[in-house]
Amino acid sequence: MHSLDENNVSQSAISNRAQHANVYRFVEAYRKYGHRQASLDPLGLQTVEDVPELCPSKYGLSVDSQDSFPTEGILHTDQATMNLSQLVKFLEHEYCGHVAVEFDHLETEEERNWFAEAYESKQNKEFSPDQKVSLATLMLRCQGFDHFLSNKFTTVKRYGGEGGESMMGMFKEIFEKSSESGISDIVICMPHRGRLNFLTCMLQFPPVIMYQKMKGMSELPPGAKGTGDVLSHTYTSVDLKYGSEDIHVSLIPNPSHLEANNPVAAGKVRAKQQALREGDYCDEEGTVPGDKVLCLQVHGDASFSAQGVVAETFAFAECPHFRVGGSVHLIINNQVGFTTEAERGRSSRYCSDLAKMNSYPVLHVNADNPEDVMRATSIAMDYRNKFRKDVIIDFICFRKYGHNEIDDPSFTQPIMYQAINSRTSIPDMYANKLVDEGVCGRDVLDQAVQEWSETLAKDMSRVDTYVPQQRHLQQQWSGLVQASDSVSTWDTGVATDILKFVGAKSVDIPPDQNVHPTIQKTHVERRLQRITEGRDLDWATTEALAFGSLLYQGFNVRISGQDVGRGTFSHRHGMIVDQETDNIVIPLNHISDNQTGFMEVANSALTEEAVLGFEYGMSLENPKNLVIWEAQFGDFFNGAQIIIDTYVASGEDKWLLQSGLVMLLPHGMDGAGPEHSSCRMERFLQMCDSSEHKVDSDQVNLQVANPTTSAQYFHLLRRQMVRNFRKPLVVVAPKVLLRLQAAMSSLSDMAPGTSFKPVLGDPGVKGDKVTKVIFCTGKHFYNLQKERDSKNLQDTAIVRLESLCPFPTAELQAELLKFPSAKDFVWSQEEHRNMGAWTFVSPRFENLVGCKPRYVGRDHLGCPATGIGEVHRAE
Repeated sequence: MHSLDENNVSQSAISNRAQHANVYRFVEAYRKYGHRQASLDPLGLQTVEDVPELCPSKYGLSVDSQDSFPTEGILHTDQATMNLSQLVKFLEHEYCGHVAVEFDHLETEEERNWFAEAYESKQNKEFSPDQKVSLATLMLRCQGFDHFLSNKFTTVKRYGGEGGESMMGMFKEIFEKSSESGISDIVICMPHRGRLNFLTCMLQFPPVIMYQKMKGMSELPPGAKGTGDVLSHTYTSVDLKYGSEDIHVSLIPNPSHLEANNPVAAGKVRAKQQALREGDYCDEEGTVPGDKVLCLQVHGDASFSAQGVVAETFAFAECPHFRVGGSVHLIINNQVGFTTEAERGRSSRYCSDLAKMNSYPVLHVNADNPEDVMRATSIAMDYRNKFRKDVIIDFICFRKYGHNEIDDPSFTQPIMYQAINSRTSIPDMYANKLVDEGVCGRDVLDQAVQEWSETLAKDMSRVDTYVPQQRHLQQQWSGLVQASDSVSTWDTGVATDILKFVGAKSVDIPPDQNVHPTIQKTHVERRLQRITEGRDLDWATTEALAFGSLLYQGFNVRISGQDVGRGTFSHRHGMIVDQETDNIVIPLNHISDNQTGFMEVANSALTEEAVLGFEYGMSLENPKNLVIWEAQFGDFFNGAQIIIDTYVASGEDKWLLQSGLVMLLPHGMDGAGPEHSSCRMERFLQMCDSSEHKVDSDQVNLQVANPTTSAQYFHLLRRQMVRNFRKPLVVVAPKVLLRLQAAMSSLSDMAPGTSFKPVLGDPGVKGDKVTKVIFCTGKHFYNLQKERDSKNLQDTAIVRLESLCPFPTAELQAELLKFPSAKDFVWSQEEHRNMGAWTFVSPRFENLVGCKPRYVGRDHLGCPATGIGEVHRAE
């Protein structure tokens, strides 16, 4: 039996443990729910709710108790003991002030513990007087820039930073923390709001260029061909000095389709990391990149929560071949989207809630408190650098004007704008605070504002004489040019011994790799046999020869998309999977011991817009990257239409940025129904800037090709890298031709001196006997050829357009000269009349080639193909 004293001690210990557990549960409640009671709205319009979970009595704690308890193991504070009153005061300051945090949903205990410690210990981070004056000056410059523009350009939409000037503190903290942590490159995507302020106040962008744009002048340097873009899409790159280190900062161009630039920025970061051989350069070691290159994504609140591309980009953020070591996300939360209130624009509590799909932490911060903004940013950067995962800062601010400066927001948000118009600006509030606290004199801040005003005025005086400088084709892009106004032929052939070498290497698999028997026989052995014989090279083989020869020359190749490793039609097998261990081998990465070119086979998430945006970003970074996106079926590009319209088809025109991105879009009417038949080539042709009255040149914005032999495909791929300029290429890719004997080529078709042929003539007929010429494109040629041969027609020639844009005017004219007796000209296609190439080629044949073909093919239809087998066979 225990003595009475032993029982008393035991009961006391139990009581202490129970109290400790109750206190811990109470603290955890604040960590989990404190954000719901925080003061986050700078306008004071949001109702701070009463959160029952934060009531001490819920955890058996009495508000009247003066008992103290130890904080060790519960809180991260220097105060060893606290009573309940002190604890509540501490927790309210930490979790219910102007910064709030959500981290309870983080997946690992390590992350949750780290965040609690970092948050509770850094919330009280102090700034030196110099740091405070620097922050105040930066915000006052930002405000001064807006005031200057509002006085000089009263009717210009500039999407200014008024109401969100403390975002400059966020950028400042990110740059400084990056310098401290060894980051050398930052790639930033950013929408309109505050963009011009950021460019001029932090990225050293010349204000004179903005003034010229506001006056309607061109931002393009002399001799450059392009359309330019609106002011709020302006981009730049610059070297900034923070501490003793230089940081290269790239702000990429953005379209008006908000958030479309998120995956583009991530792709550009990935390419930079690969150039530095950083992290999972080839994803073999499983390491995570991010040591040297940071992706910083800036968002709007309404678009972040509503645009699907945000979720798509999150979906692959942790995937091999797409991860970039953690992005920092800044949501510039205006609390309204154009004229739509938050509660009408989303279903979630916060605009940032989408980030929880990947268990990313979120920091909410009130923009009225610049120092708190920097504290939150510091914690976010430390988390990213520690765990190499994304982190979100929800920067809750307001916009002083409406959607733009010439809008009247009181039509739809009268109460909000009564509050906005009755308050002092954030820069002035902070400046007054520093003066009142004796941190600095008013004269110091006034002088900084005056000097900035003089700089802005000086640039205004240069508007009429300033000549825009060349910003494109610099650094790694130097040596390339804009395409000429003629169509050039490029020798894309390769020595036969090299082709045989890389062809054999493409199926050279380590002996310890357990290869699937079917792949061993139909892929490895058959390819080796055909390479040795030098003939009957199918589509996948010539693709491997193109890839391998480019890798051999030091170029990089990346092919991305759904199931590209095997290929949707089980034809590629660019990656060989061990049948016992799942180990993956990419043979083309082992061509030689001193190989510098790298092959990346990226099986992607089941998404199109974000993945294509990512690949476009990869292609922008380095002209030595052959970047290919393959759709599972051609029409799957529909999900990526925004990227195609705003980046791929128009990027060079708007921003002078070249891209050699290749899109492979499987196409062909084979009874698969509406969604698997057509790549909608008519849409791409409609986007082309090819003129129907002027002979085409290499200056087209978009190349569209429909090759019919495997050698033609080989030359198309190699031409993308061999030329001294880059253009996006859409390949209307085959399905049935992948293994069709008639579409196979020989090594001699790819030997030195050979090249892509925009037109393939008909050598099987005698020119003087031909009275009918049928023009076509793609696999339809083989159907026509088969029908003609079955009827033994000697008077009919079939001419293939392998290139649709640029339109091969000269080659077609030369082909027609071979048929002097021809009077009947036909355009035949398998697509319906309102689809396919007909509407594109018809006026060009008539206006440029000099003949007027008649249409023969399917009639109009509202969808790409029938889904009824009997109807398809009849057609």
